[in-house]
Amino acid sequence: MKKIILLVIGFISFISSAQQQKPGIGDDYYQNPIFAGDYADPSIIRDGEDYYIVHSSFNYYPGLLIWTSKDLINWKPVTHALKKSVGSVWAPDLVKYNNKFYIYFPANETNYVVWANSINGPWSDPIDLKIGNIDPGHFTDDKGNRYLYFSNGNYVPLSKDGLAITSEGKHVYDGWKIPEEWSIECFCMEGPKVLKRGNYYYLTTAEGGTAGPATSHMVISARSKSPLGPWENSPYNPIIRTKDSSEKWWSKGHATIIDDVNGKWWMVFHGYEKDYHNMGRQTLLEPVEWTNDGWYKSPENTKTENPIKKPAGKNIKNNFTLSDDFSGSELKPQWQFFNEFDAERFKLTQNGIQLKAKGKGIGESSPLLCTPPDHSYTAQVEVEIEGNATAGLILFYDSKLYTGIAADKENVLAILRSWQFPTQKGVNKTHLFLRLEKKEQLVNMFYSLDGKAWKKIENSAEVSSFHHNVLSGFMSLRLGLSAVGDGQVTFKNFVYQSN
Repeated sequence: MKKIILLVIGFISFISSAQQQKPGIGDDYYQNPIFAGDYADPSIIRDGEDYYIVHSSFNYYPGLLIWTSKDLINWKPVTHALKKSVGSVWAPDLVKYNNKFYIYFPANETNYVVWANSINGPWSDPIDLKIGNIDPGHFTDDKGNRYLYFSNGNYVPLSKDGLAITSEGKHVYDGWKIPEEWSIECFCMEGPKVLKRGNYYYLTTAEGGTAGPATSHMVISARSKSPLGPWENSPYNPIIRTKDSSEKWWSKGHATIIDDVNGKWWMVFHGYEKDYHNMGRQTLLEPVEWTNDGWYKSPENTKTENPIKKPAGKNIKNNFTLSDDFSGSELKPQWQFFNEFDAERFKLTQNGIQLKAKGKGIGESSPLLCTPPDHSYTAQVEVEIEGNATAGLILFYDSKLYTGIAADKENVLAILRSWQFPTQKGVNKTHLFLRLEKKEQLVNMFYSLDGKAWKKIENSAEVSSFHHNVLSGFMSLRLGLSAVGDGQVTFKNFVYQSN
């Protein structure tokens, strides 16, 4: 009965990190974002009637979660393409070529590729391409020669199988000159993506810096008769840019251009939501149109924050939810460990997920995290503590900064900006319940001994500054479970609900 109640709560709560229909905008319209929460640097392809997308996965493992859609709006998870830890994974590029799938990505001051015969996997271990720079963008010429562009405006040739660099790079693009009076973070050309339409190759890049001032990031377009240049900048640059800090979406950039099944064209990109930088960069979608002289641009009067007419396509059914009773034989796709994936560290049982305790503090414990898609929400979990372990329900930015509530075999503990201390001493329970209630940027903390009567501890947290512009790192505030010390913690009946 408990499992049935949990599933019902999960279904009626926020269903997915992907876009859900919002009331009042009409069935033929959607509202950005299409992925709420930390889904930065989207790379998207269309394979027949199916769309696939992947994002930066940073220090979270398993990484490179692939999603699929039939209409560009409603998405469901497919699989993680990366399980072996190679560092912080930025700006991937998803590719289908000769009936194989590839993801190129930078990490650990080099670039890697993983590949698979099917989008569902199995995916290969990462192959080191032994070349620096960031944001690889794959393309082929009319003869089937394969190349990667990088954010410095260089391209390098690839082997026929796409698994090795065959010679040094050549510089062919300097970007678009940003007016000196504009407020930007840096020139910072990023995210090159190449497509061919008609007689032209189109190079789409980002400039201006991915964070910093609201007006930093932007989408830049150039074209050439050859994929190797020379490149002519678009007269419509920047294609998209946040022009004022009063707008809802800041630092809009890092775009991929894609056609839908009916031949209409779209731009998938990311941006920060004003006042919610701690949610990370969220995935946004807008239409683009082609001019008579062969450039693409944003249609007049299109605004990212306004309802936009939907693309044509089927709405796939998706019961994905962050709530989890930890049943099943595999970890559900919303969960990722910080910094590593160790399949020996956890065990899924009929009683919940058993997680071996680790480290002297949460920053060393490689917590199990998921991505909350809402401004306000409630999360709770039941815990059983064994040995000298400490169980936590936390909001985690990185190994140095986190907040939340925890419990050991004697005390309930508060965690405020990584400062952890007993707040309710002598509870003397190894079986209890923990809850976080986030109301905008205020976090209140609760515990219960029976899952019915909840006691608020005296400590609350304010988390609006837990983001990149303050802390660097490009991370976001994730919701998670931690097991610290010696012994193990069993977590069960994790319930997430949008408020």
